[in-house]
Amino acid sequence: MEKAIRILSTKKLQPNQKQFLLNADFRLIEADFIQIEFQPFQLNSSFDYLIFTSQNAVLSVLKNENNSFLKDKFCFCVGIKTKHLLEENGFKVEKAVEYAEDLVVFLVENHFDKEFTFFSGNLRKDTIPTTFQKHNIIFQEIEVYTTVLTPHKIGYKPDGILFFSPSAVQSYLKENNISSEVCFCIGTTTAAEIKKDIKNIVIANQPTVENVIIQCINYFKNPISDKILSV
Repeated sequence: MEKAIRILSTKKLQPNQKQFLLNADFRLIEADFIQIEFQPFQLNSSFDYLIFTSQNAVLSVLKNENNSFLKDKFCFCVGIKTKHLLEENGFKVEKAVEYAEDLVVFLVENHFDKEFTFFSGNLRKDTIPTTFQKHNIIFQEIEVYTTVLTPHKIGYKPDGILFFSPSAVQSYLKENNISSEVCFCIGTTTAAEIKKDIKNIVIANQPTVENVIIQCINYFKNPISDKILSV
């Protein structure tokens, strides 16, 4: 009998996401290696152009009772799901890209004379602030959520690990090592957090949870998997 593939997800998946892995006859273990805590913040005014680099920033802003005036402003965001979340809640999205690096290039080339409000988390990368400062772009940054690392010791060696953020990689490595496991990463920034001597890294074609799952199934079950799930 063929040995079951063991997959560790570093976040708890939605039932439909989990089912695709189970349907592929994988043995799945899940644990939340990070927790998100939404922070209270003052929101009495902002510049006319808004930046969101994660769904967590959007969710935190939505919890603020004074957010209604923001819906008249233009939003720039990272991630298609961030875009959908904004639009579902009445925000106007001017531009959505896959990575913050792509966003700052677009803004410097097309909106260098605008003023921005950047809604961020405590572990955000320096990409946007550093670029804006370099090009003398006016912005204010409001920290609206905190990412807390919640490491877990894993008592077995999985065949594959699903990583959905750089902070989840940091959390995992606090209690565990990576050797021959295949690491499936939601994007290049997440992959960069894994030690450089680890060669078994697969990066999603699109920065979504579903595409990470696609890559995992493709890797172990190709070519059947591409008929199982499409995004």
